[in-house]
Amino acid sequence: MHVGGGYGRTSFSNPYGSSIYGDVVDTPVFLAGGQFGYNWQNNSWVLGVELDASRAVSDGTNSCLAAAGNIVSANCKASPTAFVAGTGRLGYAFGPQGHTLAYIKAGVAWQNNRGDVVNNNEYFGFMSQETTHFDYGRVGGIIGFGIEQALTPAWSVKFEYDSLQFGGPSVVTSPTVQFPPFAILPPNTTSLSSSYQIGKVALNYHFGADPRAAPKWFDPQLYAKTTDPIRPIAFAAGWSFEGGSRLWPSRGRFQWDNSAVPSISGDPSILESRLTYHQLDGLSGELFGRLDSPWGIFLKGYVGAGRFNRGNMNDEDWGIYGISYTDTISGQSNGKFTYYTADAGFDLLRSTDYKVGGFIGWTYYGQKSDTPGCVQLANIFFPCLEPGDNTIIGKQSTHWNAPRIGVSGETMLAERWRVSADIAYLPWTDFSGRDNHLLRPTTTFFDQRGNGGGGVQAQGVLSYFITNNFSVGIGGRYWAMWTKKDSDFMCSGCGGPGTIAGPEFAKYSMERWGVFFQVAYKLD
Repeated sequence: MHVGGGYGRTSFSNPYGSSIYGDVVDTPVFLAGGQFGYNWQNNSWVLGVELDASRAVSDGTNSCLAAAGNIVSANCKASPTAFVAGTGRLGYAFGPQGHTLAYIKAGVAWQNNRGDVVNNNEYFGFMSQETTHFDYGRVGGIIGFGIEQALTPAWSVKFEYDSLQFGGPSVVTSPTVQFPPFAILPPNTTSLSSSYQIGKVALNYHFGADPRAAPKWFDPQLYAKTTDPIRPIAFAAGWSFEGGSRLWPSRGRFQWDNSAVPSISGDPSILESRLTYHQLDGLSGELFGRLDSPWGIFLKGYVGAGRFNRGNMNDEDWGIYGISYTDTISGQSNGKFTYYTADAGFDLLRSTDYKVGGFIGWTYYGQKSDTPGCVQLANIFFPCLEPGDNTIIGKQSTHWNAPRIGVSGETMLAERWRVSADIAYLPWTDFSGRDNHLLRPTTTFFDQRGNGGGGVQAQGVLSYFITNNFSVGIGGRYWAMWTKKDSDFMCSGCGGPGTIAGPEFAKYSMERWGVFFQVAYKLD
């Protein structure tokens, strides 16, 4: 069985010409499933075949078909629901008695992908809003690599990275409005393609071996607390604690979809505006720790804070002010973010060289930033500030909370090397935020609220022990959270000073990802 997490991208071609913005939908993915296969070993070389299948939870939306400011463009949604792959593996066994396998894999894969192409607000009901739904399966390719560690004669754990590529069908789009000059553009077609980058933690059972057999493969003397040879242990018989710090360069994204419903009837995915904060490059520092008990129960978590002064905000509007489509771009400044996770779990499998268990916990992410400048990209009839004018036009703050359910595993690969990974599914999210529009004649702010939805958090670390207790490491991390499409917001000041308007439907989503560096110290 396996669990995994990562991100994907579904691309939509634009039949109307080159797009001003959009056409690529980010699709964060959590997946879980199973695999079976067969291995042939000749000395240290291993050949294998494997078939795996996964159920996926995913969500993504973005603008598409935005060829010009006088065309009402669309909102594209994509959501992969399942993956199946058949691969061949080539590996090399190394380490104490050859119980660590490094391998590469390649083969064919199949996905099911579903979603919609939804015309955005066409002048508040001037035309009947139409939606094109797609639900298709496609065969593509997969390549990957990983490390598999024998835990006992019957059990092994593996940590794997996969890259998947798929083509897609041509989907018929709905008629849309062009103005000016006024015209109804007939139905057309958009071609789809998609790719995914997935990390997995998997547990394998090997037939023909005694599942109750003790792991008598290693010399117990190697686990003594000596410095020569260096042999850190994953699991100690008593209490143990490992803690340290990390430096995390990362990139972030936040998206607010403002529905045209209930002003018009139909799907809440029909938008009148969207704000997308992207390329939010930041640097954070954090403290982390894990406490293990003699009974297999563990507590772990981390807390961090960072800043960013880079990034862009695209503000898109449809069918308002008598304009088909506008898209302004602004910068980002004075950005700050904070985060933490706290988990409690139990190791189902453990020995001196490995730990594999499940956990439940909680995560929080908060972010705020200022938006300077405003340049129109799409429509000359709706100008914004002059280029170079960096007046602060808006402020945005966000707060995300969610429960976590996940799998945690770590294993020693060699005398000094350890690999570990966490994959967490977020079954529900709670979001609150505030957006301040500062260019309006009256003070205007939007109180944003959302829940439901879901998310994924994935992380992997490769550590090197300089001594039995002190280690350095490098890792990668990906987070994504989203709300339901019928979340909402209230506007204070939209109808004049002191007025409160709403609620109106909205949807919110965030991502942050990057590579981190860590130092840690372990006490047994």
